[in-house]
Amino acid sequence: MYDNDQNYGWKSYDNQSYDNRQYGGDPYGNRPRPEDMPPKKKKGGIFKKAALITAGALLFGTVSGAAMVGVNVAASRFMGNSASASAEPEKKEEIPKAQTESRDNGPGGTPQGDGGNQQGQRNNGKAVADVSDIVEQAMPTVVAITSTAVYQSNNFGYGWFFRGGPQTYEVPSSGSGIIVGENDRELLIVTNNHVVEDSTSLKVAFIDNEVVDAAIKGTDAETDLAVIAVPLEQIKDDTKSKIKVARLGNSDELKVGQGVIAIGNALGYGQSVTVGYVSALNREVRVSNTSTRELLQTDAAINPGNSGGALLNMKGEVIGINAAKYSSTEVEGIGYAIPISKAEDIMNQLMNRRTMNPVEEAKRGYLGIQGTSVDEESAAAFGMPRGVYVYKILEEGAAAQSDLREKDIITKVDGQSVRNMTDLQELLSCYEMGEQIDLTVQTQKDGEYQERTVSITLKAMPQENTENAAQ
Repeated sequence: MYDNDQNYGWKSYDNQSYDNRQYGGDPYGNRPRPEDMPPKKKKGGIFKKAALITAGALLFGTVSGAAMVGVNVAASRFMGNSASASAEPEKKEEIPKAQTESRDNGPGGTPQGDGGNQQGQRNNGKAVADVSDIVEQAMPTVVAITSTAVYQSNNFGYGWFFRGGPQTYEVPSSGSGIIVGENDRELLIVTNNHVVEDSTSLKVAFIDNEVVDAAIKGTDAETDLAVIAVPLEQIKDDTKSKIKVARLGNSDELKVGQGVIAIGNALGYGQSVTVGYVSALNREVRVSNTSTRELLQTDAAINPGNSGGALLNMKGEVIGINAAKYSSTEVEGIGYAIPISKAEDIMNQLMNRRTMNPVEEAKRGYLGIQGTSVDEESAAAFGMPRGVYVYKILEEGAAAQSDLREKDIITKVDGQSVRNMTDLQELLSCYEMGEQIDLTVQTQKDGEYQERTVSITLKAMPQENTENAAQ
Protein backbone atom coordinates (compact mmCIF):
# COMPACT_ATOMS: atom_id res chain seq x y z
CA MET A 1 0.00 0.00 0.00
CA TYR A 2 1.01 3.60 -0.35
CA ASP A 3 2.48 5.37 2.65
CA ASN A 4 0.93 8.77 3.01
CA ASP A 5 3.68 9.89 5.37
CA GLN A 6 6.56 8.99 2.97
CA ASN A 7 6.51 10.14 -0.62
CA TYR A 8 5.55 7.02 -2.60
CA GLY A 9 7.60 4.73 -0.32
CA TRP A 10 6.24 1.17 0.26
CA LYS A 11 5.03 -0.10 3.60
CA SER A 12 6.76 -3.27 4.82
CA TYR A 13 4.97 -6.03 6.77
CA ASP A 14 6.19 -4.61 10.05
CA ASN A 15 4.73 -1.24 9.02
CA GLN A 16 8.17 0.41 8.76
CA SER A 17 8.85 2.69 5.80
CA TYR A 18 11.66 2.09 3.41
CA ASP A 19 12.50 4.66 0.78
CA ASN A 20 13.94 3.90 -2.63
CA ARG A 21 17.52 4.54 -1.54
CA GLN A 22 17.60 1.35 0.57
CA TYR A 23 17.20 -0.77 -2.57
CA GLY A 24 19.59 1.14 -4.75
CA GLY A 25 16.74 3.01 -6.44
CA ASP A 26 17.56 6.63 -5.64
CA PRO A 27 15.54 8.68 -8.13
CA TYR A 28 18.43 11.08 -8.66
CA GLY A 29 20.89 8.35 -9.72
CA ASN A 30 23.21 8.69 -6.69
CA ARG A 31 24.99 5.60 -5.47
CA PRO A 32 24.15 4.54 -1.90
CA ARG A 33 26.59 5.60 0.76
CA PRO A 34 28.20 3.05 3.12
CA GLU A 35 26.44 4.50 6.14
CA ASP A 36 23.09 4.00 4.40
CA MET A 37 23.58 0.28 3.80
CA PRO A 38 21.98 -2.16 6.32
CA PRO A 39 24.44 -3.88 8.67
CA LYS A 40 25.64 -7.35 7.75
CA LYS A 41 24.48 -10.29 9.87
CA LYS A 42 26.78 -13.04 11.15
CA LYS A 43 26.86 -16.31 9.19
CA GLY A 44 25.53 -19.52 10.69
CA GLY A 45 23.24 -18.00 13.35
CA ILE A 46 20.03 -18.76 11.53
CA PHE A 47 21.02 -22.42 10.90
CA LYS A 48 21.55 -23.03 14.58
CA LYS A 49 18.09 -21.67 15.45
CA ALA A 50 16.41 -23.81 12.78
CA ALA A 51 18.06 -26.98 14.10
CA LEU A 52 16.87 -26.34 17.65
CA ILE A 53 13.26 -25.68 16.54
CA THR A 54 13.18 -28.89 14.46
CA ALA A 55 14.42 -31.03 17.35
CA GLY A 56 11.80 -29.60 19.70
CA ALA A 57 8.98 -30.30 17.24
CA LEU A 58 10.04 -33.95 16.81
CA LEU A 59 10.13 -34.51 20.56
CA PHE A 60 6.66 -32.97 21.12
CA GLY A 61 5.10 -35.01 18.27
CA THR A 62 6.46 -38.29 19.63
CA VAL A 63 5.12 -37.71 23.14
CA SER A 64 1.66 -36.55 22.02
CA GLY A 65 1.27 -39.45 19.54
CA ALA A 66 2.00 -42.04 22.21
CA ALA A 67 -0.52 -40.40 24.54
CA MET A 68 -3.34 -40.53 21.93
CA VAL A 69 -2.70 -44.23 21.20
CA GLY A 70 -3.04 -45.00 24.88
CA VAL A 71 -6.29 -43.06 25.16
CA ASN A 72 -7.84 -44.86 22.17
CA VAL A 73 -6.92 -48.32 23.51
CA ALA A 74 -8.41 -47.56 26.93
CA ALA A 75 -11.58 -46.09 25.43
CA SER A 76 -12.20 -49.11 23.18
CA ARG A 77 -11.89 -51.53 26.10
CA PHE A 78 -14.18 -49.45 28.29
CA MET A 79 -16.94 -48.75 25.72
CA GLY A 80 -17.15 -52.26 24.28
CA ASN A 81 -19.51 -52.40 21.29
CA SER A 82 -20.83 -48.87 21.62
CA ALA A 83 -18.48 -47.62 18.91
CA SER A 84 -19.80 -50.10 16.34
CA ALA A 85 -23.42 -49.15 17.15
CA SER A 86 -22.74 -45.48 16.51
CA ALA A 87 -21.40 -46.29 13.04
CA GLU A 88 -24.85 -47.38 11.77
CA PRO A 89 -26.51 -45.09 9.18
CA GLU A 90 -28.45 -42.20 10.76
CA LYS A 91 -32.25 -42.45 10.37
CA LYS A 92 -34.09 -39.57 8.67
CA GLU A 93 -36.36 -37.50 10.84
CA GLU A 94 -40.00 -38.41 10.31
CA ILE A 95 -42.50 -35.66 9.55
CA PRO A 96 -44.94 -35.40 12.45
CA LYS A 97 -48.34 -36.76 11.56
CA ALA A 98 -50.02 -33.52 12.60
CA GLN A 99 -48.28 -31.70 9.75
CA THR A 100 -49.76 -33.85 7.02
CA GLU A 101 -53.09 -35.01 8.39
CA SER A 102 -56.03 -33.47 10.19
CA ARG A 103 -59.48 -34.39 11.37
CA ASP A 104 -61.61 -33.78 8.27
CA ASN A 105 -61.28 -34.48 4.60
CA GLY A 106 -62.18 -31.71 2.16
CA PRO A 107 -63.22 -31.89 -1.49
CA GLY A 108 -61.44 -34.51 -3.54
CA GLY A 109 -60.18 -36.26 -0.40
CA THR A 110 -57.75 -33.51 0.48
CA PRO A 111 -56.95 -33.66 4.20
CA GLN A 112 -58.34 -30.61 5.96
CA GLY A 113 -58.22 -29.19 9.43
CA ASP A 114 -59.76 -26.04 10.79
CA GLY A 115 -59.37 -24.45 7.39
CA GLY A 116 -55.64 -24.01 7.84
CA ASN A 117 -53.72 -27.21 7.07
CA GLN A 118 -52.64 -28.01 3.55
CA GLN A 119 -51.68 -31.28 1.93
CA GLY A 120 -48.41 -31.19 0.04
CA GLN A 121 -45.08 -32.74 -0.81
CA ARG A 122 -41.77 -32.00 0.83
CA ASN A 123 -39.38 -29.84 -1.17
CA ASN A 124 -36.00 -29.36 0.55
CA GLY A 125 -37.74 -29.64 3.89
CA LYS A 126 -40.52 -27.16 2.98
CA ALA A 127 -44.16 -28.14 2.42
CA VAL A 128 -45.46 -27.36 -1.08
CA ALA A 129 -49.24 -26.95 -1.11
CA ASP A 130 -51.29 -28.77 -3.72
CA VAL A 131 -54.76 -27.22 -3.88
CA SER A 132 -55.74 -28.61 -7.28
CA ASP A 133 -58.53 -30.79 -5.85
CA ILE A 134 -60.06 -27.87 -4.00
CA VAL A 135 -59.83 -25.62 -7.06
CA GLU A 136 -61.40 -28.26 -9.28
CA GLN A 137 -64.42 -28.38 -6.98
CA ALA A 138 -64.72 -24.61 -6.55
CA MET A 139 -63.97 -23.30 -10.06
CA PRO A 140 -67.50 -24.06 -11.42
CA THR A 141 -68.98 -21.73 -8.78
CA VAL A 142 -67.05 -18.66 -9.96
CA VAL A 143 -67.93 -16.57 -13.03
CA ALA A 144 -66.26 -13.78 -14.99
CA ILE A 145 -68.22 -10.53 -15.33
CA THR A 146 -67.81 -7.95 -18.09
CA SER A 147 -69.56 -4.62 -17.71
CA THR A 148 -69.82 -1.50 -19.85
CA ALA A 149 -70.36 1.95 -18.38
CA VAL A 150 -71.04 5.22 -20.17
CA TYR A 151 -69.20 8.33 -19.01
CA GLN A 152 -69.47 11.94 -20.11
CA SER A 153 -66.42 14.07 -20.78
CA ASN A 154 -66.65 17.72 -19.72
CA ASN A 155 -63.12 18.60 -20.78
CA PHE A 156 -63.24 22.15 -22.12
CA GLY A 157 -59.87 21.92 -23.81
CA TYR A 158 -59.08 22.58 -27.46
CA GLY A 159 -61.64 21.02 -29.79
CA TRP A 160 -64.52 20.96 -27.26
CA PHE A 161 -66.51 23.53 -29.30
CA PHE A 162 -65.91 21.73 -32.61
CA ARG A 163 -67.07 18.43 -31.16
CA GLY A 164 -70.40 20.01 -30.28
CA GLY A 165 -70.00 20.06 -26.49
CA PRO A 166 -69.56 17.21 -23.97
CA GLN A 167 -68.80 13.77 -25.38
CA THR A 168 -69.95 10.43 -24.03
CA TYR A 169 -67.82 7.31 -24.27
CA GLU A 170 -68.11 3.68 -23.21
CA VAL A 171 -65.64 2.14 -20.80
CA PRO A 172 -65.49 -1.67 -20.46
CA SER A 173 -64.33 -3.27 -17.22
CA SER A 174 -64.02 -6.77 -15.82
CA GLY A 175 -64.72 -8.45 -12.50
CA SER A 176 -65.75 -11.72 -10.94
CA GLY A 177 -68.78 -13.23 -9.23
CA ILE A 178 -69.83 -16.22 -7.13
CA ILE A 179 -72.91 -18.35 -7.81
CA VAL A 180 -74.81 -18.29 -4.51
CA GLY A 181 -78.28 -19.56 -5.40
CA GLU A 182 -81.19 -19.70 -7.81
CA ASN A 183 -84.95 -19.30 -7.80
CA ASP A 184 -87.62 -20.52 -10.17
CA ARG A 185 -86.51 -18.17 -12.93
CA GLU A 186 -82.98 -16.94 -12.26
CA LEU A 187 -79.45 -17.92 -11.33
CA LEU A 188 -78.17 -15.57 -8.60
CA ILE A 189 -74.59 -14.32 -8.46
CA VAL A 190 -72.98 -12.14 -5.78
CA THR A 191 -70.23 -9.66 -6.64
CA ASN A 192 -68.94 -6.23 -5.59
CA ASN A 193 -71.07 -3.17 -6.12
CA HIS A 194 -68.18 -1.34 -7.76
CA VAL A 195 -68.03 -4.07 -10.42
CA VAL A 196 -71.55 -3.35 -11.67
CA GLU A 197 -72.27 0.26 -10.68
CA ASP A 198 -73.03 2.71 -13.51
CA SER A 199 -73.08 -0.19 -15.97
CA THR A 200 -75.30 -0.11 -19.03
CA SER A 201 -74.75 -3.77 -19.87
CA LEU A 202 -73.60 -6.88 -18.03
CA LYS A 203 -72.33 -10.18 -19.36
CA VAL A 204 -71.39 -13.32 -17.44
CA ALA A 205 -68.98 -16.04 -18.60
CA PHE A 206 -69.23 -19.47 -16.96
CA ILE A 207 -66.51 -22.09 -16.55
CA ASP A 208 -67.13 -23.43 -20.07
CA ASN A 209 -66.74 -19.89 -21.49
CA GLU A 210 -70.46 -19.70 -22.29
CA VAL A 211 -71.45 -16.01 -22.19
CA VAL A 212 -74.94 -14.77 -21.26
CA ASP A 213 -76.56 -11.43 -20.40
CA ALA A 214 -77.21 -10.52 -16.76
CA ALA A 215 -79.19 -7.87 -14.91
CA ILE A 216 -78.76 -6.21 -11.53
CA LYS A 217 -81.03 -7.61 -8.86
CA GLY A 218 -79.85 -5.54 -5.92
CA THR A 219 -76.95 -3.38 -4.79
CA ASP A 220 -75.67 -1.99 -1.51
CA ALA A 221 -73.02 0.69 -1.89
CA GLU A 222 -72.25 0.89 1.83
CA THR A 223 -71.03 -2.70 1.99
CA ASP A 224 -69.87 -2.79 -1.66
CA LEU A 225 -72.09 -5.80 -2.39
CA ALA A 226 -74.37 -6.55 -5.33
CA VAL A 227 -76.40 -9.47 -6.63
CA ILE A 228 -76.96 -9.96 -10.35
CA ALA A 229 -79.31 -12.42 -12.01
CA VAL A 230 -79.16 -14.55 -15.16
CA PRO A 231 -82.45 -15.96 -16.54
CA LEU A 232 -82.29 -19.75 -16.38
CA GLU A 233 -83.80 -19.96 -19.85
CA GLN A 234 -80.68 -18.29 -21.27
CA ILE A 235 -78.35 -20.98 -19.87
CA LYS A 236 -77.81 -24.06 -22.02
CA ASP A 237 -78.39 -27.47 -20.46
CA ASP A 238 -74.76 -28.44 -21.05
CA THR A 239 -73.60 -25.34 -19.14
CA LYS A 240 -76.07 -26.04 -16.32
CA SER A 241 -74.48 -29.46 -15.85
CA LYS A 242 -71.04 -27.87 -15.37
CA ILE A 243 -71.83 -25.03 -12.97
CA LYS A 244 -72.91 -25.25 -9.35
CA VAL A 245 -73.75 -23.18 -6.30
CA ALA A 246 -70.88 -22.31 -3.94
CA ARG A 247 -70.65 -23.64 -0.40
CA LEU A 248 -70.45 -20.81 2.14
CA GLY A 249 -68.22 -21.12 5.19
CA ASN A 250 -67.96 -19.23 8.47
CA SER A 251 -65.46 -16.40 8.41
CA ASP A 252 -65.92 -15.87 12.17
CA GLU A 253 -63.99 -19.11 12.77
CA LEU A 254 -60.93 -18.03 10.79
CA LYS A 255 -57.52 -17.72 12.42
CA VAL A 256 -54.53 -15.71 11.32
CA GLY A 257 -52.12 -17.94 9.43
CA GLN A 258 -54.69 -20.29 7.91
CA GLY A 259 -54.35 -21.03 4.22
CA VAL A 260 -56.69 -19.43 1.66
CA ILE A 261 -57.25 -19.64 -2.09
CA ALA A 262 -58.38 -16.75 -4.30
CA ILE A 263 -60.19 -17.44 -7.58
CA GLY A 264 -61.15 -14.70 -10.01
CA ASN A 265 -61.01 -13.11 -13.44
CA ALA A 266 -57.64 -11.40 -12.92
CA LEU A 267 -56.99 -8.63 -15.47
CA GLY A 268 -59.94 -9.91 -17.51
CA TYR A 269 -57.89 -12.83 -18.87
CA GLY A 270 -60.19 -15.50 -17.42
CA GLN A 271 -60.26 -17.50 -14.22
CA SER A 272 -56.99 -17.89 -12.36
CA VAL A 273 -55.90 -19.09 -8.93
CA THR A 274 -53.61 -17.64 -6.26
CA VAL A 275 -52.85 -18.97 -2.78
CA GLY A 276 -51.79 -17.39 0.49
CA TYR A 277 -52.69 -17.02 4.14
CA VAL A 278 -55.01 -15.01 6.34
CA SER A 279 -52.80 -12.07 7.29
CA ALA A 280 -55.21 -10.26 9.63
CA LEU A 281 -58.82 -10.31 10.80
CA ASN A 282 -61.21 -7.37 11.21
CA ARG A 283 -58.79 -4.99 9.55
CA GLU A 284 -60.31 -1.50 9.47
CA VAL A 285 -59.75 -0.13 5.97
CA ARG A 286 -60.64 3.38 4.86
CA VAL A 287 -62.47 3.09 1.52
CA SER A 288 -63.39 6.78 1.16
CA ASN A 289 -63.06 10.07 2.96
CA THR A 290 -66.16 9.32 5.02
CA SER A 291 -66.36 5.55 5.48
CA THR A 292 -64.35 2.54 6.56
CA ARG A 293 -64.98 -1.22 6.41
CA GLU A 294 -63.77 -4.18 8.43
CA LEU A 295 -62.19 -6.60 5.98
CA LEU A 296 -60.09 -9.74 5.90
CA GLN A 297 -56.46 -9.18 4.97
CA THR A 298 -54.61 -11.79 2.91
CA ASP A 299 -51.32 -12.08 1.07
CA ALA A 300 -52.95 -14.09 -1.74
CA ALA A 301 -52.56 -12.00 -4.89
CA ILE A 302 -55.75 -10.02 -5.60
CA ASN A 303 -55.49 -8.02 -8.82
CA PRO A 304 -57.87 -5.93 -10.95
CA GLY A 305 -60.58 -8.29 -12.18
CA ASN A 306 -60.46 -10.41 -9.01
CA SER A 307 -63.04 -8.14 -7.36
CA GLY A 308 -66.19 -10.09 -6.54
CA GLY A 309 -64.41 -13.44 -6.77
CA ALA A 310 -64.15 -16.13 -4.12
CA LEU A 311 -61.73 -16.37 -1.22
CA LEU A 312 -61.82 -20.02 -0.07
CA ASN A 313 -60.61 -21.87 2.97
CA MET A 314 -58.94 -25.27 2.67
CA LYS A 315 -62.32 -27.01 2.79
CA GLY A 316 -63.35 -25.28 -0.45
CA GLU A 317 -65.85 -23.04 1.34
CA VAL A 318 -66.27 -19.36 0.51
CA ILE A 319 -65.10 -17.36 3.51
CA GLY A 320 -64.68 -14.00 1.75
CA ILE A 321 -65.55 -11.96 -1.33
CA ASN A 322 -62.42 -10.44 -2.84
CA ALA A 323 -62.75 -6.67 -2.77
CA ALA A 324 -59.54 -4.69 -3.09
CA LYS A 325 -55.77 -4.60 -3.19
CA TYR A 326 -53.49 -2.13 -1.44
CA SER A 327 -51.56 -0.60 -4.32
CA SER A 328 -48.21 1.04 -3.64
CA THR A 329 -44.62 0.65 -4.75
CA GLU A 330 -43.62 0.23 -1.09
CA VAL A 331 -46.21 -2.48 -0.33
CA GLU A 332 -46.49 -6.06 -1.53
CA GLY A 333 -48.91 -8.83 -0.64
CA ILE A 334 -51.78 -6.90 0.95
CA GLY A 335 -55.23 -7.75 -0.37
CA TYR A 336 -58.66 -7.46 1.20
CA ALA A 337 -61.89 -9.44 1.15
CA ILE A 338 -65.37 -8.93 2.62
CA PRO A 339 -65.94 -11.57 5.35
CA ILE A 340 -68.74 -13.86 4.20
CA SER A 341 -70.36 -13.98 7.64
CA LYS A 342 -70.81 -10.20 7.60
CA ALA A 343 -72.02 -10.19 3.99
CA GLU A 344 -74.53 -13.02 4.22
CA ASP A 345 -77.47 -10.99 5.60
CA ILE A 346 -77.05 -8.30 2.95
CA MET A 347 -76.75 -10.95 0.24
CA ASN A 348 -80.03 -12.56 1.29
CA GLN A 349 -81.80 -9.21 1.18
CA LEU A 350 -80.44 -8.43 -2.28
CA MET A 351 -81.34 -11.89 -3.59
CA ASN A 352 -84.98 -11.39 -2.65
CA ARG A 353 -85.40 -8.08 -4.45
CA ARG A 354 -86.89 -7.65 -7.86
CA THR A 355 -84.53 -7.80 -10.80
CA MET A 356 -84.00 -4.31 -12.16
CA ASN A 357 -84.93 -4.58 -15.83
CA PRO A 358 -85.92 -1.28 -17.48
CA VAL A 359 -89.52 -1.15 -18.72
CA GLU A 360 -90.79 0.54 -21.85
CA GLU A 361 -90.64 4.31 -21.60
CA ALA A 362 -94.38 4.68 -22.26
CA LYS A 363 -95.15 2.48 -19.23
CA ARG A 364 -92.70 3.98 -16.76
CA GLY A 365 -93.84 5.52 -13.52
CA TYR A 366 -93.16 9.14 -12.67
CA LEU A 367 -92.04 10.43 -9.25
CA GLY A 368 -92.24 14.17 -9.91
CA ILE A 369 -89.35 15.83 -8.11
CA GLN A 370 -86.38 18.01 -8.94
CA GLY A 371 -83.19 17.06 -7.17
CA THR A 372 -79.41 17.22 -7.15
CA SER A 373 -76.72 14.78 -6.15
CA VAL A 374 -75.04 14.97 -2.76
CA ASP A 375 -71.62 13.57 -3.64
CA GLU A 376 -68.94 12.38 -1.28
CA GLU A 377 -67.20 15.78 -1.05
CA SER A 378 -70.44 17.67 -0.31
CA ALA A 379 -71.48 15.08 2.24
CA ALA A 380 -68.17 15.47 4.08
CA ALA A 381 -68.10 19.26 3.84
CA PHE A 382 -71.67 19.95 5.00
CA GLY A 383 -72.35 16.91 7.19
CA MET A 384 -75.10 15.63 4.90
CA PRO A 385 -76.02 12.04 3.99
CA ARG A 386 -75.02 10.98 0.51
CA GLY A 387 -77.93 10.65 -1.90
CA VAL A 388 -80.36 12.91 -3.80
CA TYR A 389 -81.34 16.25 -2.29
CA VAL A 390 -84.96 17.14 -3.12
CA TYR A 391 -85.11 20.88 -3.78
CA LYS A 392 -88.55 20.95 -5.47
CA ILE A 393 -91.65 18.75 -5.55
CA LEU A 394 -93.72 19.16 -8.71
CA GLU A 395 -97.43 19.68 -8.33
CA GLU A 396 -98.48 17.13 -10.93
CA GLY A 397 -96.13 14.41 -9.75
CA ALA A 398 -96.75 11.42 -7.51
CA ALA A 399 -94.50 12.85 -4.76
CA ALA A 400 -96.90 15.79 -4.27
CA GLN A 401 -99.48 13.37 -2.87
CA SER A 402 -97.06 11.75 -0.42
CA ASP A 403 -95.21 12.61 2.76
CA LEU A 404 -92.01 13.43 0.85
CA ARG A 405 -90.76 16.94 1.66
CA GLU A 406 -88.48 19.42 0.04
CA LYS A 407 -84.96 19.37 1.52
CA ASP A 408 -85.30 15.62 2.17
CA ILE A 409 -82.38 13.45 1.00
CA ILE A 410 -83.34 10.19 -0.75
CA THR A 411 -80.86 7.44 0.12
CA LYS A 412 -82.68 4.24 -0.99
CA VAL A 413 -85.44 3.00 -3.28
CA ASP A 414 -87.00 -0.25 -2.04
CA GLY A 415 -83.84 -0.87 -0.06
CA GLN A 416 -81.49 -0.19 -3.00
CA SER A 417 -78.79 2.39 -2.36
CA VAL A 418 -79.06 5.76 -4.11
CA ARG A 419 -75.89 7.83 -4.25
CA ASN A 420 -76.76 10.34 -6.96
CA MET A 421 -79.45 11.47 -9.38
CA THR A 422 -78.35 8.95 -12.00
CA ASP A 423 -78.87 6.06 -9.56
CA LEU A 424 -82.38 7.30 -8.76
CA GLN A 425 -83.36 7.68 -12.40
CA GLU A 426 -82.02 4.23 -13.31
CA LEU A 427 -83.96 2.58 -10.49
CA LEU A 428 -87.19 4.39 -11.29
CA SER A 429 -86.90 3.38 -14.94
CA CYS A 430 -87.57 -0.21 -13.82
CA TYR A 431 -91.01 0.57 -12.34
CA GLU A 432 -94.29 0.91 -14.17
CA MET A 433 -96.94 3.51 -13.46
CA GLY A 434 -99.26 2.47 -10.65
CA GLU A 435 -96.55 0.55 -8.77
CA GLN A 436 -95.77 1.50 -5.19
CA ILE A 437 -92.22 2.16 -4.03
CA ASP A 438 -90.73 2.79 -0.58
CA LEU A 439 -88.24 5.64 -0.38
CA THR A 440 -85.74 5.76 2.47
CA VAL A 441 -85.12 9.45 3.17
CA GLN A 442 -83.15 11.54 5.63
CA THR A 443 -85.05 14.49 7.10
CA GLN A 444 -83.32 17.23 9.05
CA LYS A 445 -84.81 17.97 12.44
CA ASP A 446 -83.23 20.09 15.17
CA GLY A 447 -79.98 20.18 13.22
CA GLU A 448 -79.74 16.40 12.85
CA TYR A 449 -80.81 14.01 10.08
CA GLN A 450 -83.34 11.36 10.96
CA GLU A 451 -84.23 8.40 8.75
CA ARG A 452 -87.80 7.64 7.74
CA THR A 453 -89.69 5.72 5.04
CA VAL A 454 -92.06 7.29 2.52
CA SER A 455 -94.40 5.17 0.38
CA ILE A 456 -95.34 6.59 -3.03
CA THR A 457 -97.53 5.23 -5.85
CA LEU A 458 -95.97 6.24 -9.16
CA LYS A 459 -98.02 8.13 -11.73
CA ALA A 460 -97.87 8.37 -15.50
CA MET A 461 -95.24 10.71 -16.86
CA PRO A 462 -96.60 14.04 -18.08
CA GLN A 463 -96.06 15.00 -21.70
CA GLU A 464 -93.57 17.76 -20.85
CA ASN A 465 -90.98 16.67 -18.35
CA THR A 466 -89.03 19.27 -16.39
CA GLU A 467 -85.22 19.18 -16.55
CA ASN A 468 -83.64 17.26 -13.65
CA ALA A 469 -86.99 15.67 -12.78
CA ALA A 470 -86.73 12.04 -11.73
CA GLN A 471 -88.69 9.79 -14.05
